[in-house]
Amino acid sequence: MISKGCEQCAMGGKMVLFVYGYCDQRDCFYCPLGENRKNVTDVYANERLVESDEDVVAEAKRMDALGTSITGGEPQEAMDKTCRYLSLLKDEFGEDHHTHLYTGITGGRENMRRLSEAGLDEIRFHPPYELWGDMHGTEWEEILYIAREEGLTPAFEIPGIRAEQEFLDFLDEGAADFCNINEFEMSDGNYRRMQEEGYELQEGHMSAVDGSKEAILDVMGDHERVYFCTSVFKDAAQHRNRLKRMAKNIRREFDDITDDGTIVYGKTWITEQRLQELGVPEEFYTVKSDHVELAWWLLEEMVTEGDVERGEIVEQYPTVDGTVVERTPLA
Repeated sequence: MISKGCEQCAMGGKMVLFVYGYCDQRDCFYCPLGENRKNVTDVYANERLVESDEDVVAEAKRMDALGTSITGGEPQEAMDKTCRYLSLLKDEFGEDHHTHLYTGITGGRENMRRLSEAGLDEIRFHPPYELWGDMHGTEWEEILYIAREEGLTPAFEIPGIRAEQEFLDFLDEGAADFCNINEFEMSDGNYRRMQEEGYELQEGHMSAVDGSKEAILDVMGDHERVYFCTSVFKDAAQHRNRLKRMAKNIRREFDDITDDGTIVYGKTWITEQRLQELGVPEEFYTVKSDHVELAWWLLEEMVTEGDVERGEIVEQYPTVDGTVVERTPLA
C-alpha cells in the first residue's frame, strides 16, 4: 500500500465520515452520491446519521477504528465541522488515530493550517477534470507545497476517467506523495449523466465503467507511488473487512459471523421461562420486548425436535441500522 490511510482502509479499519453534501464550486457529471447524500447538510459516520458529536465517537468505537477517512462537500461550514471532528477524534483516540481528507477544493493556507492543527494527517486533492493536464503554475500546484509546509501529507485522489501524465510529473517533482486512482464507476446517483457522456458498464459488472481500467494502467500503472483501487477491491476487501471488524467488536456470545461480515442468529417468540425449562444457558440467548434471540443452530435443533413451534434464522449487517440481509423460516 502507498499510504497509511490506504493500508488501514484495506484492513477495514477506516471509519468513513461524510461531512456535508453540497459542492459550491463543482457539478461533476460523475459524482456518485445518491439522494440521501447529495445536496444535504447531514453528517454520516459510516451508515450512522450523526446527530451529536457523541455519535461520531460511538461509531468509531463500534468498529474499533484505526483511523478516519473524511469526505463530503466544499463550503466553509463543512471545513468548520471537519476541524471539530478531527480534534474530537484525536482527543478521544490519540495521535495514532490516522485521518485523511478527500477534497475537491484547494482551500488556501489558512485552511491547511487549521486542518493540520486539528490533527489531519493526509490531504488528498481531487482537481476538476477539465483542468487535468494543465495544473502546473496554478493554485493546484501551489496548494501541494502549502499543505506540506503546514505539516500535512499532500496527495491526489482521482476517479479513473483517463490516464494523465501530469499527475506522474507531480509525483516525480516531489510535490505530491502519491496518487490514488479509484476505478471509474456508475452508481444510482450518476448513472443517467454518465450514459449521456457516453460511458457504459463493463459487461458482467455491477458498477465498473467499461474500458477505463486498462487504458489508465497502461500509462500510470507502473509508477511506484500510484495505486489503482478497483471497485472489486472496495467491496471484497475494504467494505467486507470493515463489516468483519465491526461484527467481531459487537457480537454476542451466540452470534455467528459469516465470511461477508454479517451476523447470524436465531429468532423465536417463546418465553424466557420456556427456554429455562428446556435448559438453555443464559449466555445462549437474549430477551427482547416481543421475541427472543438465540444461537441459530440451537433454535434449529429445538424446532426440529418439536420443543419450539416456529422461529427464523436472521442474517443482518453489524451496522447501527442493523439491515437484515435474509430471513430463513423454521417450522
